[in-house]
Amino acid sequence: STLCRLSGCLVTEVGCASLASALKSNPSHLRELDLSYNHPEDSALKLFSAGLEKLNLDNGEERRLQSGLKKYACELTLDPNTAGRQLILSEDNRKVTSVESFKDRPQVLCREGLNGRCYWEVEWSGEKTRLAVTYKRKMSFDSNLLGSNDISWGLGCYSDGYTAWHNGNHTTILAPYSSRVGVYLDWQAGSLTFYSISSDTLTHLHTFHTSFNEPLYAGFLVEETVSLCRVIFSSSC
Repeated sequence: STLCRLSGCLVTEVGCASLASALKSNPSHLRELDLSYNHPEDSALKLFSAGLEKLNLDNGEERRLQSGLKKYACELTLDPNTAGRQLILSEDNRKVTSVESFKDRPQVLCREGLNGRCYWEVEWSGEKTRLAVTYKRKMSFDSNLLGSNDISWGLGCYSDGYTAWHNGNHTTILAPYSSRVGVYLDWQAGSLTFYSISSDTLTHLHTFHTSFNEPLYAGFLVEETVSLCRVIFSSSC
């Protein structure tokens, strides 16, 4: 492909230098590069000036990445009408607890349909869970498990790593455990990005690139608990 999307991937000046080196080794291949919501310094950006037809550097008014994403924070609430019978909702429908075995794979969706730029954070407990977005549909059968069909995209979180899921296909991600995960959706751009969060530091885990054509709903496959965090954006950050 002549297009490379790295939006929100925490690319720094060092990473830009590596990308520039790769471009120089194959100067006729890449024509468009998306580095929006990263940290490319001016000295590194100069290396990309040759050979590219389009370079996207929208950095959210040049604020640091955490603030750039948090300004898109959205308030989500769980929808009781979509909750499996093994699930209990609490804390104003911002927390879900499973009261039975995970083998039944209980799921729940949020109420809000998303079709813009949205960012949310989740705390989870247990040995595993799955965070996802999906087009609205019933959730009764295995074919409707989040990430197991062609209308949902998800991240499996485990005590020893992560797995990206879509249409039943999965990609293993080696990264340290974190009980807090951030999700950034850019609906129009067709990107969905997951981050692990530790001490207010975001680490990129995986980005899906596709074309969305309906509103998306955040959803969860729950083993123990999943909580929607309140994300506060401060313009002074």
